[in-house]
Amino acid sequence: MTLQDEGDEYETGMKFCENLYTLASADQRKALNIEKLSIGCNCGGSDGFSGITANRIVGEMTDMLNRYGATINLTEVPEMFGAEHILMNRARNEGVFQKIVKMVEDYKAYFRKYGENPELNVTQGNIEGGLSTLADKSLGCIQKGGKSVIEDVVPHGDRIREKGFNIVIGPGNDLFGITAQVAAGAVMIIFTTGRGTPAGYIGPTFRLSTNNTLYNKKPGWNDFNAGRLLNGESCTDLANELFEKVLETANGTYRTKNEVNGFYQMGIFKDGVID
Repeated sequence: MTLQDEGDEYETGMKFCENLYTLASADQRKALNIEKLSIGCNCGGSDGFSGITANRIVGEMTDMLNRYGATINLTEVPEMFGAEHILMNRARNEGVFQKIVKMVEDYKAYFRKYGENPELNVTQGNIEGGLSTLADKSLGCIQKGGKSVIEDVVPHGDRIREKGFNIVIGPGNDLFGITAQVAAGAVMIIFTTGRGTPAGYIGPTFRLSTNNTLYNKKPGWNDFNAGRLLNGESCTDLANELFEKVLETANGTYRTKNEVNGFYQMGIFKDGVID
């Protein structure tokens, strides 16, 4: 639909929506093997606990999913700077290794093209939350991908072709990166936050708070309290619990807070520095 060509773009758009709704209403749930599950992992408003609690728990959980044959993807390329060597060492083969190298080099060149320093990708909230440098942030960020082998690097806007753990090329900006993850095939997003990121993304967004304070303050935002790790609970026990909650979400027996709130957003990446 081209808006300029329509007498009433709202009426035309609603007809399109009605057609889509009619088609979607005919969908029915059916039992599938866990190998069909595809999720994306992302984070926003990171703090000093992100790499200690939530991201660590998510990483252990994604390794479990990987062992069962599910597909997991990670994005936020600028938040891999300083930790990219760890990801490169986990590449399936030399071809994937070179894709990771090119991804990082291209993203740094993208920043420099606009006169920005890629090493300064730490927000005010990150700093207030206890993070000092981009490398500090990155070392916590990549933990969401666990320790699994990286099967492939997927261009922005493309679809995942390899089962297992993939990297989707995308920005650190949550809205644009998560949209790319869903476009790549993820049916839900596992999202960690320490500062509290008030957003609902394009699909079910299972949100973990990194600390007890945020979880207790914002019960309408958060689905899981990873701050319990600070209370002495086992990381493996919490990862197992998260694993079960993710399966419940996929089965439709648990609705994430953004689903309950009816809050969904998407963003299309545009040329220029986003982060």
